[in-house]
Amino acid sequence: MAKKIPFNVVFASDEDVNFPASELNNHGPTVHGWRSAPDSSLTSHDIILRFQQPAKIYRIQLLAHQYLIPEKVELWLHYSPKSLPSTPSSQYFDFLGFVALADNANTNYKSRELQSVTVCPRRGTHLKLRLIGVQPNDFNATGQISLLAVNVLGEDLEVGPSNGNGDEHLGNESSPPLDTATGELALASICDDLLFSMYVEESIVQSIRELEQRKVLAVNAERFEYARKLKLCMTALRSAGERLGRYALAKRQAVQQEDFTTARLRKEQIEMYRAAVLRQLQVHQLLEPQGVPLSSNDQSCEIYAGGKPSLPAAPSLQDVAQALAEAAFSPKSMTSLSLDDKSSTDGSQGQPGNDNMVATPAPAPAPTSLQATPTPTLGGWRKSHDELPQSPRLPSRHSSPMSSRQGSLRRRNKSVPRNSYEDYEERAIPTLRQECQGNALLEADPNRGRSRLNDRERRQAALPILVFGSELVEQFYSRQFQDREDGLLRLRNFLKEHDLVDASGNEHAASPNKVARSAALLLHRAVRDAVYSVFSQATETVRMLFLEYVPGRVSPNEVARCVDRLLPELLAKSGDPSARLHTLAQHTILSIAACPEVAEQHLVAPALSRSVGSGTHQRLAMSRLQMLEQLVHTQGISTDKHSGLTCRALSECGCSGIHHPAEPVRKVAERILLLVYKVNPRLVRKQLPPDDDITRRNLLYRQLFTEFDKLDLDRKQELLEANKYAGGHSSGDAATPPADKASTSSDASRLMNSRSGHGLGSVSNASNGYASCNGKQQYNEQLKRSMLSVSNSRKGSASNSESTEDNGPKIRCPFCDWSCVGSDASQLDRHYWKSCPFLTKCPQCSQVLEVAALNYHLTTECDAKESYVVCARCTESVHKQLYELHQMEDYCRELKTGAARCPLCHDDVHLPQDGGWKLHLLSAGGCPGNIRKKNLKKSN
Repeated sequence: MAKKIPFNVVFASDEDVNFPASELNNHGPTVHGWRSAPDSSLTSHDIILRFQQPAKIYRIQLLAHQYLIPEKVELWLHYSPKSLPSTPSSQYFDFLGFVALADNANTNYKSRELQSVTVCPRRGTHLKLRLIGVQPNDFNATGQISLLAVNVLGEDLEVGPSNGNGDEHLGNESSPPLDTATGELALASICDDLLFSMYVEESIVQSIRELEQRKVLAVNAERFEYARKLKLCMTALRSAGERLGRYALAKRQAVQQEDFTTARLRKEQIEMYRAAVLRQLQVHQLLEPQGVPLSSNDQSCEIYAGGKPSLPAAPSLQDVAQALAEAAFSPKSMTSLSLDDKSSTDGSQGQPGNDNMVATPAPAPAPTSLQATPTPTLGGWRKSHDELPQSPRLPSRHSSPMSSRQGSLRRRNKSVPRNSYEDYEERAIPTLRQECQGNALLEADPNRGRSRLNDRERRQAALPILVFGSELVEQFYSRQFQDREDGLLRLRNFLKEHDLVDASGNEHAASPNKVARSAALLLHRAVRDAVYSVFSQATETVRMLFLEYVPGRVSPNEVARCVDRLLPELLAKSGDPSARLHTLAQHTILSIAACPEVAEQHLVAPALSRSVGSGTHQRLAMSRLQMLEQLVHTQGISTDKHSGLTCRALSECGCSGIHHPAEPVRKVAERILLLVYKVNPRLVRKQLPPDDDITRRNLLYRQLFTEFDKLDLDRKQELLEANKYAGGHSSGDAATPPADKASTSSDASRLMNSRSGHGLGSVSNASNGYASCNGKQQYNEQLKRSMLSVSNSRKGSASNSESTEDNGPKIRCPFCDWSCVGSDASQLDRHYWKSCPFLTKCPQCSQVLEVAALNYHLTTECDAKESYVVCARCTESVHKQLYELHQMEDYCRELKTGAARCPLCHDDVHLPQDGGWKLHLLSAGGCPGNIRKKNLKKSN
């Protein structure tokens, strides 16, 4: 079976001073490996290995560096009998082949590549490795290449009479020995594999080798229970050895950084954990050091009864520091007590090491304070030393002051009281002494109290570790809330400093997308923290991330990914019963929604405008509706169907909220419905039951419909007052009495219904979908409703028209305030048809309608509405064939907020609901495209 062939490096073409080729002679977690000289001019580098004795080679294993990688490695073998002298210059090597290495870019230069090459069985005494080329990358600025380890597997060759040159293949074996179960190369020991020996601590490797030898003997002696225990023990020792290997690496790194305090703690940690593992797995008992079989090894025990045995918990650096602090005062007590014993028995104190000194008389008795020191401490520490599971030199960290007083020593001076009050108060309490010394060690190294990341956490936080460093990430995963707060503070400082790094154009800095993604991963953990101070710091960091770092820097896709990760956790926190928690969560969500990149993609509002079920918790439902109400006030009702703030989405959310069993939730839902009702009343009423006496019996609907009626009444009064205000300022005549206006308005309604077929009054029955599709044309719908309200309000006063005619018949136009004496209604019809400047004819169907409603009529009511479209830029109605020419005109420009577009002169009409149309159409310097205004002047 193949085993590891020991070798020595006898030649290297070049090497780095800090990484010599002799590093390849040994295998272990702390091995540096060989590295070429920096900025070397050599294109190929040769390394020659000499086997300690001739061997038959089966396999060669190479472990490459993570970023100092050669392009390929050529393998050459030489054989020379011991009787013939051999030097590197006189050797003739046979070419075995080469191994091509990957550039390791796909792993971001974090992992090492292990190549195992199986060769035909050949005998040799020297192996030459020729490393050619360099894999370029950003981490290899000096053009170096490295090789961490080389392993040669084979069998020792029994040297016989030389047959020829010795370069031919071995005739007695054409293939290496294979394992019949796996088909791989059969190894004499698992420790001979390079993958095992490079990552397992050396002392554990030696123990496993001894256990393997005992397993072979146990199988031969048919001690199968013993062999099973040995196999399970080796498996558990390998896991423990890998952990010890990582501790050894950490210790070497601390030494390189000259952090000797941490190095000392790492050393004690290795010894503690190794002793605990060997004791729990009963390795000393399984090895049978006396060579006599033990009957206990052939019997089942609790440790190995359930399959793989469990390993003891690994001591943290904090545990090691506490153990060192407990042991700090133990040697002093032992020294003082030993001096007391010697003085009491001999009567004098000797001076060892100085024979010329004359013995002095016995000194005076020791002071009382020295004898009053509690002597049972020595016995207590001896007991903890015997029961120590971690290290043979350190006391147990689980020992308590009460248990340490169980031992007793005879008092030297019985005349002194056992414990006086003053002596007891001035004495240092062991518990406080341990705590103070442990805190001193922790203050010397702040990282000592922080737990390291395990493998699962490192995989989860791989990207944040790459961007922020492992120290900051460990603070987020720490069990101490002070560390988590410090980590959040450092993260905010990093985001602030990263702005300066971006401004300076540092090429090695992480991209803003990676920084945002890494910060979101860490904040996703922080916002779930149960400590309020940590949660407060986390929300402040979230607000800074979205309001200061993200705008103008992070891509939209990455912003969406960050919001998707953080928003569910913040929504869950907004439903917390604690007032300070849900208030802070609501403020954070609204701050995220205020980010321009978040608002453009509509990432927050759709999550808030989902329907509220009756089973939703009261606090969560109320928080969602309150945040949705606040978004409506700040961002307004949108027409984008993906925004989550459309009239339909808000009305559906509000209707689901008014059926919630909690009254505060229903109140907030009612306020949302009232906000939507001001914009689109018909859609809201469609979502609710019909407004009749049966529905109003329900107190909830009765209150809601009452508020709707108030809004309708307020809207009608505002429009009537606006018309009166505009009419009074556009005409110089005195205000018309209400009775006169009622008669003329009824005539106007009759005329519009007779002349235009379906008339202006029928516009109110049209769907409100047009207004909801284009927010800039909502004034059209409101204008139609105002005309309908005017006509309806004047129908009730139609009965008084006869009495007004008796006082003096007079006809007045309700639009332009034109008037004439007489009772002939045909004069008013003629005025509407030909000369009223407030009205116009449709160019397609010749229907008489208001100028303000012409664009709406052409696209929704006219017989030729299929031929017209609404311009997305200026909101005018344009014929489809002329649409491209229309967009090339100068007057096709963006419509200002709150203004309307005149279809006659293509100018903006400001304040269209507050008399803007009358001012534009009837004033002297008003609409230049209105021909009827000129005709009105001629007739007057």
